[in-house]
Amino acid sequence: MNIKTPLKYKSLTLCVLLFCIISCNTTTDNNFTETVKISLREVGHQLLLANQDSTTLVKPVINISDNKFQVSFENTISIQPDSLVTIIKSSFEKANLPQQYITEVNRCYDNEVAYSYAMKEEVEQGIIPCIGRELKNECYLVTVHFTNIAKSNSNKIMYICVLVFVVLTMFAIFLYKQKPKDVIETQELNYSTLGLFKFYPEQNKLIKEATEINLSKKECEILALFVAKPNQIIKREELIKKVWEDNGVVVGRSLDTYISKLRKKLKEDESIKLTNIHGVGYKLEVV
Repeated sequence: MNIKTPLKYKSLTLCVLLFCIISCNTTTDNNFTETVKISLREVGHQLLLANQDSTTLVKPVINISDNKFQVSFENTISIQPDSLVTIIKSSFEKANLPQQYITEVNRCYDNEVAYSYAMKEEVEQGIIPCIGRELKNECYLVTVHFTNIAKSNSNKIMYICVLVFVVLTMFAIFLYKQKPKDVIETQELNYSTLGLFKFYPEQNKLIKEATEINLSKKECEILALFVAKPNQIIKREELIKKVWEDNGVVVGRSLDTYISKLRKKLKEDESIKLTNIHGVGYKLEVV
């Protein structure tokens, strides 16, 4: 009998969810890094154009550490701080990058900071000194360190993963409801659901809501055979052999008597029927 349990679907959903969380995290980090590199190359390009230089190359952007990136140039350049602030802000806005970062301009030969400023989402809250003072023509490295990226990324990941969790949960519920009607689901605590009943074969009883229905040992053995083969015909000979003959006793009409008793105990659930297949045997019909 094909048995599917809710636990199986919960485990599957949890595994897929964990995979999606890891994937979301990795994908977000990779996309962020690549987007920053593209934006900083555009910043380098605009700085060169401001120096009337349209031929030399911007060197590859380096990811120095977490959320810290550096762009450099083939030749010396001069930098206007107000232009630098405007170019970086514009480039980051177009790429939808976080607007909280610290920018440093370092001299190549001694790595001393020639100029720096801090930007926040609200421009008036940022620290942008020395606007209008040109940095003379030298070799410079421009470094940008995003200061609030962890929170920004975590929020995005949280929203994505909550959405994934909801979709997966709905999918698991959908699959759970698609079980064939003729499958009787085995639950935990060693009982089986049978229509509106819970069947406890080891305790010889049926339970419907708060009502407990006691079964005799023979009634329980017969019902267990039907539960194992729902909507299938079981021959009289098979039932008699497994319930009586294997115990050294062969009876005639006792089977019909016990079937009649089971029918009375199951009659409250119209979706369950013990049907007599004339001349063959019986069948437990689960609608």
